Amino acid sequence: MTAATSSDADLRSTPLLALHQKLGARMVPFAGYSMPVQYPQGLMAEHLHTRKAAGLFDVSHMGQLVLRGPDAATALESLMPVDVIGLGLHKQRYGLLLNEQGGILDDLMFVNRGDDLFLIVNGACKEADITHIQNRIGNRCEVVPLPDRALLALQGPQAVSVLERLIPGVSALVFMTGNHFDWQGHALYITRSGYTGEDGFEISLPDDAAQAFAEALLAQPEVAPVGLGARNSLRLEAGLCLYGNDIDTTTTPVEGALNWAIQKVRRSGGEREGGFPGAAIVLEQLQNPEQLKRKRVGLIALERIPVREPAVLENMDGQHIGHITSGLLSPTLNQPVALAYVEPDYATAGTEIFAMVRGKPVPMKVVATPFVPTNYFRG
Repeated sequence: MTAATSSDADLRSTPLLALHQKLGARMVPFAGYSMPVQYPQGLMAEHLHTRKAAGLFDVSHMGQLVLRGPDAATALESLMPVDVIGLGLHKQRYGLLLNEQGGILDDLMFVNRGDDLFLIVNGACKEADITHIQNRIGNRCEVVPLPDRALLALQGPQAVSVLERLIPGVSALVFMTGNHFDWQGHALYITRSGYTGEDGFEISLPDDAAQAFAEALLAQPEVAPVGLGARNSLRLEAGLCLYGNDIDTTTTPVEGALNWAIQKVRRSGGEREGGFPGAAIVLEQLQNPEQLKRKRVGLIALERIPVREPAVLENMDGQHIGHITSGLLSPTLNQPVALAYVEPDYATAGTEIFAMVRGKPVPMKVVATPFVPTNYFRG
């Protein structure tokens, strides 16, 4: 995990700081916040618990905002290469804010709630994202940050039975849908989504309800608290990008293997093709992928030697062909896995290359992601 270098005095805290401390969390600087990296049971136990039961994550450092007004969907669509206008009521979609070079300013989730568009953006980018959105489309719709709302993620195969106990009706949601709910008089918005590859939910709620709700979840026998360390290993096993590591302002969606996030309607020949920042570059790369100079791939090490970012990748002849952007020993597979950028000639599944670890070449093989099969509930 990439941690901020601020002193503790400079760090912000989420509404759950006191609860993290009570639970014995090891706190670290992350995205300008004091955040729990792990609890006394440790990263491995937290990771495996989420895969078999239910893990509770505090992700309140992330940014929440809404866009309001009759032109909000058309305005937001002008900033991203995704279909915003065609998104159904209470449906959620993954989006990408791009710069004029087609580079990724941030990845985000957004929901059509009927009266507004609800956005969740990365914690380290939220101020820049809100400023960018305000500057670009603030004259076309109302841009309203929601700094007084917390965000919790409950993830794992038993998450649905746990949450249904507290909030009857939530089990009717399917993957990438959401709705309004109430808990003890507090207004919640819950989506069936997350960043672990497991079934689960993300819960937006008022700051002043966050600790009581988290404690109510932790009182359930299936639930354990999980920190940033296991969140990172879970998302990597699911083949999901971490902004700032695997994608950033220098990578386009096509280089980042995120073509799936660009719907047909926004592509060349689509009803609303282009019209977003960097469109000429991104659409050209989609049409002519042979022009790419690099591509994101999944890698599995053929020896049990953890390979971490930013390890250099070489071919059989010792030539530099890329680098690791995220890597660790997979707790589920007990095998080193990584995301990396390589020259396109080496991006085909089954290709063997070498990662340089302390001067020694570690053999790795290009594989499809996710590394661990996903368990999203689609109904």
